[in-house]
Amino acid sequence: MGNLSKKQKKMLRRILIAAALLTVLALAGPRLTIPLWPLYLIPYAVIGWDVLWKAIRNIAHGQVFDENFLMALATVGAFFTTEYSEAVFVMLFYQVGELFQDYAVGKSRQSIAALMDIRPDTANLEKADGTVEEVDPEDVAVGDIIVVKPGERIPLDGDVVEGTSTLDTAALTGESVPRDAGVGDSVLSGCVNQAGLLRVRVTKPYGESTVARVLDLVENASEKKSRSEQFITRFARYYTPCVVLSAAALFAVPSILLAVLPGESLPGFLLGTDWLGWLHRALIFLVISCPCALVISVPLSFFGGIGGAGKCGILVKGGNYLEALAKAETVVFDKTGTLTQGTFTVAAVHPEAAFTQDALLEYAALAEQWSDHPIAQSLREACKAPLDAGRVTDVEELAGLGVRARVDGREVAVGNARLMERQSVNALPCELPGTIVHVTVDGFYAGHIVISDLPKADAKDAIAALKAAGVKRTVMLTGDAREVAAAVAAQLGVDEFHAELLPADKVALTEQLLASTAPGTKLAFVGDGINDAPVLTRADIGIAMGAMGSDAAIEAADIVLMDDKPSKIAQAMAIARKTVRIVRENIVFALGVKAAVLILGALGDATMWAAVFADVGVAVIAILNAMRALRVPKMDGEKNV
Repeated sequence: MGNLSKKQKKMLRRILIAAALLTVLALAGPRLTIPLWPLYLIPYAVIGWDVLWKAIRNIAHGQVFDENFLMALATVGAFFTTEYSEAVFVMLFYQVGELFQDYAVGKSRQSIAALMDIRPDTANLEKADGTVEEVDPEDVAVGDIIVVKPGERIPLDGDVVEGTSTLDTAALTGESVPRDAGVGDSVLSGCVNQAGLLRVRVTKPYGESTVARVLDLVENASEKKSRSEQFITRFARYYTPCVVLSAAALFAVPSILLAVLPGESLPGFLLGTDWLGWLHRALIFLVISCPCALVISVPLSFFGGIGGAGKCGILVKGGNYLEALAKAETVVFDKTGTLTQGTFTVAAVHPEAAFTQDALLEYAALAEQWSDHPIAQSLREACKAPLDAGRVTDVEELAGLGVRARVDGREVAVGNARLMERQSVNALPCELPGTIVHVTVDGFYAGHIVISDLPKADAKDAIAALKAAGVKRTVMLTGDAREVAAAVAAQLGVDEFHAELLPADKVALTEQLLASTAPGTKLAFVGDGINDAPVLTRADIGIAMGAMGSDAAIEAADIVLMDDKPSKIAQAMAIARKTVRIVRENIVFALGVKAAVLILGALGDATMWAAVFADVGVAVIAILNAMRALRVPKMDGEKNV
């Protein structure tokens, strides 16, 4: 009982007391000479008083046809037909089912509650005089300095200005491996500071911080129901009054015929059964027809799927998007920042003549020492030797060509092929994809350096996993040159690519791809940049790379991957398909069993015990099946969660 809430423990005690009283009466009843119904009212009141009260209260408010009304009508009717033990047992088993339901919903909410725990209660605001005051995170302004102590959760997004530490990002990304953070690094709210003291300059107000956006996505997820949930809601609205009227007809029509027709002219199906027997059949019909299994299990399945995905760092904004993702057969990717790292990196160094790789890279990095261009930054980051600015003189920026400088007294030129042509140097071609940076020293060709935006470590595996999951078409869209796009597509195994695109071109191409998808299937688009927001909105399912993605992309997307791993897409798809499969299993199972037992009940071949199984038993089985949606497979052979 340790895992049960106070309310659940109270209900369990009522169930045990009522079950004990019912057992005593069942054993001692045949030997008693007094009327039994007052004795059976005791366990009935213990276990069913709240159901009767809810039924009466709902009727007073005009909400007649619900499960409380059905159970109250069926069990009170059973008392009038002298089926006392059945009446108590039906109510007892119904409450057991309600306890299972309440426990299952509580379990599925645990992953959501874990996400809610990332909301920080306070922030340590550093004042102008150096003192620190605990304040509400909403009261901290952009540009303020906050202090994050070891063990504390970072309350707002910002940049580290002092200190080094490791951060536990599991609450946001689902990843257990800590991340290092130092001066100049951006840190996200919701992460836990594990080691050193950090001073962080706030870059976003609390309302726009990562933790606030995550909580907003989670809290609003239940508002966006899937088509299956909408169907069940509409189904229950019409189904319940229909079965009540059917039960009334099942009792009234034979009873009237028995009363008005002489015995010799009675139809065969009326022979051998009096009006009390037909009342008992109608009550059995009512118990069977209760739609609990569907009304509970279908939303619970989607809630469990969303919660399970959240534990893996996959935020789904609603059950409708989970259902749509299960049907996705076309996945379209942006390239930069989605399939690739989004940063320039030295991919290869090809020296000529007497130059070594290290010497060539050092000359290029020194010449580019004063440039803010991303290519220049990548050259400096790749150079292992210390860069002494005193070794460089006469720096000259050549717009659209490169840079020229004197390094250690030698004239060095670093730039593109056009710069080499201007210097009348024969630059050697390179077959590797990426931007080629040529270098000359004293007018002689020294070699070239390949700068490229490297694919993410799991990008190739992500494409392979999607194809293994049944995705029939993978497409890459990019504004990069065709040669670069072709090389990346070939390296990753993407089916097709479209290069040199403007944002409007991406939307137009997505429209064409949507038009060409097979009926009943969906198209998912995965992106991270501001220019991806229109496409994320237009696609059937928009998936944003959350941790590094732009705010606009996250707002426009239907699903957010918090750790920027494209391999999580296949995992999200597996969760979606498992959830939808569980929903279908519950719908077919519940309707199939109920239909069979309803027919048997109308024919008089089903007892109240069969009715109990068709109602509460089916509901419990469906709930237990729905709880499987909470268990989602971890990638790379890790244990399930």
